[in-house]
Amino acid sequence: MNANELTIADARDALAKGELSAVDLTMACLTAIDAGTPLNAFVHATPEIALDQARAADARRGAGAGSLNGIPLGIKDLFCTRGVASQAASNILRGFKPEYESTVTSKLFEAGAVMLGKLNMDEFAMGSSNETSCYGDAVNPWKVDDRRLTPGGSSGGSAAAVAAGLCLAATGTDTGGSIRQPAAFTGIVGIKPTYGRVSRWGIVAFASSLDQAGPMTKSVRDAAILLGAMAGHDPKDSTSADIPVPDFEAALTGDIRGKKIGIPREYRMEGMPAEIEALWARGREMLADAGAEIVDISLPHTKYALPAYYVIAPAEASSNLARYDGVRYGHRARLGQGDGIVDMYEKTRAEGFGKEVQRRVMIGTYVLSAGFYDAYYNRARKVRALIKRDFDEAFAAGVDAILTPATPSSAFGLGEMADADPVAMYLNDVFTVTVNLAGLPGISVPVGLDAKGLPLGLQLIGRPWDEAGLLNHAHVLERAAGFVEKPRKWW
Repeated sequence: MNANELTIADARDALAKGELSAVDLTMACLTAIDAGTPLNAFVHATPEIALDQARAADARRGAGAGSLNGIPLGIKDLFCTRGVASQAASNILRGFKPEYESTVTSKLFEAGAVMLGKLNMDEFAMGSSNETSCYGDAVNPWKVDDRRLTPGGSSGGSAAAVAAGLCLAATGTDTGGSIRQPAAFTGIVGIKPTYGRVSRWGIVAFASSLDQAGPMTKSVRDAAILLGAMAGHDPKDSTSADIPVPDFEAALTGDIRGKKIGIPREYRMEGMPAEIEALWARGREMLADAGAEIVDISLPHTKYALPAYYVIAPAEASSNLARYDGVRYGHRARLGQGDGIVDMYEKTRAEGFGKEVQRRVMIGTYVLSAGFYDAYYNRARKVRALIKRDFDEAFAAGVDAILTPATPSSAFGLGEMADADPVAMYLNDVFTVTVNLAGLPGISVPVGLDAKGLPLGLQLIGRPWDEAGLLNHAHVLERAAGFVEKPRKWW
């Protein structure tokens, strides 16, 4: 096995024993990134920064070294990184190099992590297939025929890079499923923490009441290690919770005897593929065999989640994206004689924003406008409160975690849905958006392959702030499923 294919946990042990240096590990990843160009996962490689950080990690080894000392990571292009292009995969931020570091990347560097570069994503995190990026499509390393498959979105570059072994792990963000759906499509683990567990400061905003950063890793143990480094209170983020961060790795006892796992009847969607249904049934059996009690539950407002999400998220996006006006940073359109400031705004945004971002900004502006605010936005907020209440009632009745499918299908081909009805693409988020609307933690775990040989994942949803318990349930599911398949190297 090449060093770049190691898990964080295994690399940490090899580094501690002196079997491997951080520079060796980083070089193995940089070589893999060079070879992985066809995947289009890394869009701004930072080899000089990576090797400097790796040398510093080797010098620090031993007492006082952080939990990620010498571990090479990929950073989603949504995170601001000082002096390194941070474009949110949008032409409107072309040339933007922040003068500051996001809280998450600062914490990762404090823990000793090495930054290999910035990863591809959907523009402003708006998309489920990584086809809205100004860098072009990211490509799934899994291949079963002559098609290029989507790695999912919006954290598609992160998912492709981790699945292909270009980095040991990556950061992602999740507004409606953007960590969990690509994790499921690429056979890796992705966790969206409770809203407020990880600071949003220095992460380019999409929908501020839904966005949450989290780890994308090769195993549940790695997710626990990386989340421990990312999480924590940040006074710079007013929505960051001042709650202690437990030792997530220590919580992986593998014992879930007597725990109650809820199975929501509303997630049995009409037309659900038989393979997804069978996988879900297998997941229930695996958790029951581990000693958990499986109970049927009802989340009656689930059917309203997708429409409510696609009112609230675009509304917040239209507000957040108003700052991109060509005045202070990023792209500015060339103006003709006699053009005024309104012309500059209009031309800059028309050139800088892609079609999907324009679509969502227009929807959001519409639902917030006078005369429609109560009919759409306020109603969606009320529905959101009812969705949260459904989960609260399930947890109050003693449910410890909820098991659902992660996605309605395995990865589809690039170009197969992009030009179709956008609503068909939005349906990819059907199992994941409820978790964001309720602010809960959710994790996708790879459990098997479909008939074509593509990975499928199951989702576990946890109680608020109980990432430790959620990770332990996921650890049990991962162990029982024994998913070890990797994509066959074609790139």
